[in-house]
Amino acid sequence: MAKLPKVGAQTNAMLGSEPIFTIHAELEAIMNLGRTPYGERRVIGITGGTVRGRKLNGRILPGGADWQFVRGDGAADIQARYVIETEAGARILVSSDGLRHGPPAVLERLAKGDSVDPALYYFRTAMRFETADPTVDWINRIIGLARGQREARAVRLDVYEVE
Repeated sequence: MAKLPKVGAQTNAMLGSEPIFTIHAELEAIMNLGRTPYGERRVIGITGGTVRGRKLNGRILPGGADWQFVRGDGAADIQARYVIETEAGARILVSSDGLRHGPPAVLERLAKGDSVDPALYYFRTAMRFETADPTVDWINRIIGLARGQREARAVRLDVYEVE
């Protein structure tokens, strides 16, 4: 039987040691659509925000949204779609799929809009990007992994490139 590789430096080498950029997305209030067969459905509009980092700088354009359902086990299944506009005017479509979960008391604090240490809950997303602009077409060929932090009316994502 083949042995699984040890988790350690080699596994972690798949990610850069620092984020390639940080997204700070500003959000509308949660629109709760009620409990469906899949769970509690919610939509959160994305109204703007910033992108800052060593590989990309720009802003989040209004009009995106985060489509979520809260599963029976309390985890939020996240599917966000929005557009980044770089400082030079290039537009990048973002597709982000992830999970957020944690102890019930922590999730209650997040739901109230309290500031909560992100080490107390799990919030990760896998990100894909698409652009027609040749100045940033490198982003078409990467996968990003982000560690997230929920704020009262915003989300912060530290985005790492899978190398």
